[in-house]
Amino acid sequence: MKYIETLHEGERVMAVYLCKQRTSAVTKNGKPYDSMILQDKTGTIDAKIWDLSSAGIEDCDALDYIEVGADVTSFNGVLQMNVKRVRKVAEGEYDPRDYLPVSEKDIEEMYTEMKHFIASIKNPYLKELTTKMLIEDEALVKEYKNHSAAKNVHHGFIGGLLEHSLSVTKVCDFFASNYPMLNRDLLITAAMLHDIGKVKELSAFPMNDYTDEGNLLGHIIIGTEMISSCITTIPGFPPVLAGEVKHLILSHHGELEFGSPKKPALMEAVALSFADNMDAKMETFKELLTGPKDEESVWLGYNRLFESNIRRTTDC
Repeated sequence: MKYIETLHEGERVMAVYLCKQRTSAVTKNGKPYDSMILQDKTGTIDAKIWDLSSAGIEDCDALDYIEVGADVTSFNGVLQMNVKRVRKVAEGEYDPRDYLPVSEKDIEEMYTEMKHFIASIKNPYLKELTTKMLIEDEALVKEYKNHSAAKNVHHGFIGGLLEHSLSVTKVCDFFASNYPMLNRDLLITAAMLHDIGKVKELSAFPMNDYTDEGNLLGHIIIGTEMISSCITTIPGFPPVLAGEVKHLILSHHGELEFGSPKKPALMEAVALSFADNMDAKMETFKELLTGPKDEESVWLGYNRLFESNIRRTTDC
């Protein structure tokens, strides 16, 4: 198995990958070609089939596993494949675990930690809300444990949603202990549920792409609706508390330009937005450091999220 993260410009590859996407296009000169996105558990890479008439190019569709013969090239500083051969492979010729990115952390252990946080909630309404959604709703729990947290920005792997949500919850728990004026129950409830809408915003692997609902509404609105629906099943849930929970979900991106319908108006909303932003950026930086880059290189190039030319820390 030749993993995508190990590829280097100039090498020739013959290996099996998951064809995540395949589209047809035409060059400026009117010559047809196909563009593919190939995937394994270490990442994705763009691939082009410039000579569609070649006898070595077999037909294949998105989500097929294919053996690819290609040259690794570079375009605008990004690696891609110039594909010479394509063969659709049969079951038994590949192990699906090599092609779907999975959290490095144990999913069941993370879920157990999350249940401990639910057990620590003292407010009966917030405890019932989190219990109903994250313990009793078995279908939702399965998605929550196995979904990604993003298409490709951060935590874009199986278990990514749970890993990110747990990490944000831990940071919020620390905030609550360091700033006692914070309502801990409200804060960690929203932390556990802040990205719950992503189970509907993104399709499951291997696609892990935006759904119609995701494109039309986005996970913040979807998640708020899911929480609102659950709250209506809890007798006597205080309306003011319900509004506070939903406000934290609606404002957790912190700024209107970052997709939040509301800016934080509660202290807990400010804390949640900082925790979410920090965990997303730390994971993004980690993925940049461990991605398909030259390990000898100190400078990693300009990154749009950080708006900076980023650098490895010097080992002391």
